[in-house]
Amino acid sequence: MAIFLNKDSKVIVQGMTGATGMKHTKLMLADGTNIVGGVNPRKAGTEVDFDGTSIPVFGSVAEAIEKTGANVSVLFVPPAFSKAAVVEAIDAEIPLAVVITEGIAVHDSAAFYAYAKSKGDKTRIIGPNCPGLITPGQSNAGIIPGDITKPGRIGLVSKSGTLTYQMMYELRDIGFSSAVGIGGDPVIGTTHIDALAAFEADPETDLIVMIGEIGGDAEERAADYIKANVTKPVVGYVAGFTAPEGKTMGHAGAIVSGSSGTAQAKKEALEAAGVKVGKTPTETAKLARELLS
Repeated sequence: MAIFLNKDSKVIVQGMTGATGMKHTKLMLADGTNIVGGVNPRKAGTEVDFDGTSIPVFGSVAEAIEKTGANVSVLFVPPAFSKAAVVEAIDAEIPLAVVITEGIAVHDSAAFYAYAKSKGDKTRIIGPNCPGLITPGQSNAGIIPGDITKPGRIGLVSKSGTLTYQMMYELRDIGFSSAVGIGGDPVIGTTHIDALAAFEADPETDLIVMIGEIGGDAEERAADYIKANVTKPVVGYVAGFTAPEGKTMGHAGAIVSGSSGTAQAKKEALEAAGVKVGKTPTETAKLARELLS
């Protein structure tokens, strides 16, 4: 089983013909992802060869869906053009849009998120500024290294790309049902709560690891959701225990003021919901290992 992405997912890449899109399309193909097309209006009708695999380029997301039955788009579109690209994906009603791009203006992210809502939430947005998601052994939509883990029983949802990779590597011997990097910007599509709900409903996810970071109240809201709705064991980690108050740290969403948004406040909220919280990624992995054994 998996959440949001599996071996049957048909993936297109918006921005496939750019340098970053080309690099990661090649890596996703190597991980077994079923990539059925790219989108670039200026190169429509051409094909791109990836080590013997020829991928067609379409003029629009709608055309790609019509010709291939695509149901996932991964976006490697420069920040200035990302809003238009996401809106195009929403208009085409693709079920899943994975926005990898970092540096998208917050008002652009807010605009395309609101637009998806206004269109009936037919398109799930993951990101922006995220590593994407992977269902090991089945499909990889984004930039998560596919060779650092294996299929298994843990579900992972994380704000941080780097910590996603570290946690997957730390628990590589157990493996993951799916790992979802939701991104750390102030406005994102899919949240911790969305992923928690999906993992709770997935019969082959036995334990959930949730990684947050300082700033905002997403982790506190997730703690409330866990308390009310999640029956599976959850292990957490909050990045930023040593961050100074009043200073923006790392991701654009991570700003701390007083006790609001601190790692300690988030840790306490999660522990009050029954979540075991590690002080380091390695300690968090150890807690997960103990719960599963």
